[in-house]
Order: sequence, then C-alpha cells, then structure tokens
Amino acid sequence: MADGLSSFWGPVTSTDWCEKNYVYSSYIAEFLNTLSNVPCILLALFGLINALRQRFEKRFSVLHISNMILAIGSMLYHATLQHMQQQGDETPMVWEMLLYIYILYSPDWHYKSTMPTFLFLYGAAFAVAHALFRFGIGFKVHYAVLCLLCIPRMYKYYIHTTDVPAKRLAKLYLATITIGSLCWLCDRLFCEKISLWYFNPQGHALWHTFMGFNSYFANTFLMFCRAQQRGWNPKVVHTMGWLPYVKIDKPKVQ
Repeated sequence: MADGLSSFWGPVTSTDWCEKNYVYSSYIAEFLNTLSNVPCILLALFGLINALRQRFEKRFSVLHISNMILAIGSMLYHATLQHMQQQGDETPMVWEMLLYIYILYSPDWHYKSTMPTFLFLYGAAFAVAHALFRFGIGFKVHYAVLCLLCIPRMYKYYIHTTDVPAKRLAKLYLATITIGSLCWLCDRLFCEKISLWYFNPQGHALWHTFMGFNSYFANTFLMFCRAQQRGWNPKVVHTMGWLPYVKIDKPKVQ
C-alpha cells in the first residue's frame, strides 16, 4: 500500500498488501509483514533441533528447514515488494506442500522411489513455469488444491490417533489455519475499508504469525504419528510449560 518514506528498492513490481509502505525505514517496504515471519523461523529452528537431537527421519529435518526458507523468502518479498522476491516466496510455498504430501502419503506408497521422483520433477517444472508465466490467481488456486490434498490424510491420522495431547495438536493446526486464512482474506478483500480505520489490525501479518504456528503444530503432529508407526513410543511434552514437542523412546537394539 503506497505512502511513506522514499523507496530504496524502487517502484513496486509485486503484489502490494494493506500495510502502508516504507513507514519505518526506506529499506523495508512492509515492516510488520516482514517482521511477522520471525515466529515461523524460531519455531522451525526449535523443531529442527528436536528432530536432530532425537534422530527423527531426515524428512522432518528437511521439513523444518523448508519452513525457515519459506519464512526468509517471505521476509525478502515483503521487505522489497519486488516481483523476483515474490516468486522466491511463492515457489517455496509449493515445494513445502509437495514435501507435506510426501510425508503424509509415502508410508503407504508401495513404489518407494516413484513418489519423491515425481514430486521433485513436479516442483522443478512448477518453478520454471511460474518464472516464465508469472501465475496470479492460478498460483493461489494451485496452492489451495495442494493444501486440500493433505486434508484427507491428516484426518485419517487424526481419527486413528487415540493420544489426547496429539489430537490437541491437530485441533491447533486446524484452528490456526482457519483463523489465519480469515485474516488473509479480510486483509485482501476489505483493504480499502480497513485503511480508513484508526487502527489497522494488519491481517496479512497475522496470517504470517498464525501460519508459523500452524506449520509447527502440523510438523509436530506428523512427527508423533510417524513415531507411532515406527514403534518409538512417542508422547507430547511441553517446554516452558506451553510449547509442545514430541519426545520418543526408541527400543534398544538387541
């Protein structure tokens, strides 16, 4: 949204959001939309440390790293409001969803090498196509479809999980994505009206914050389910009394 200090990065060439541009610094276009990615980075770093410390499968380390890469890409996009940086935000969003699809569906996939190969080629093809054709609404529809593909499997894991704290993780996942999506929609659809308010609630920044927690809750729930599949006796515990993570007890090799 225009107004504010002079721009270090030049004219806006990407999608512009409802936050006023260059209010606090000539180097950061959307200050709050940029800063709101920090919780995602910190939560993903905590999840990565837990995955490495307890020697979870590498897929979960990659998943947490992908969350951090996505958040950093989003920070660069909102700091610059340039087309190239926007694609550096959107393309990793698709790659991350492909990784979720792999983690969700691979345990029951009989041809082990075909799924990662197909998803890798699909992700590479999308990156090239998105760079060439600059998808707009097509990107949003595509991303929504990928998200919807994950829901049936997440629901299956939920109904087959009897552990109450683990089920709470799934409920937190659903709650954060619902509230975050409403914040995104309000910021996008009602920007003109919201801009006239005395206080702008910064719906897109709230979307980032809620989705940072959403990714963490999803990752933690999937780590619990996978640990159950492997017979690692998982349980959900909390650090600092509020942040959940999965603690496992792998059977000792005889």
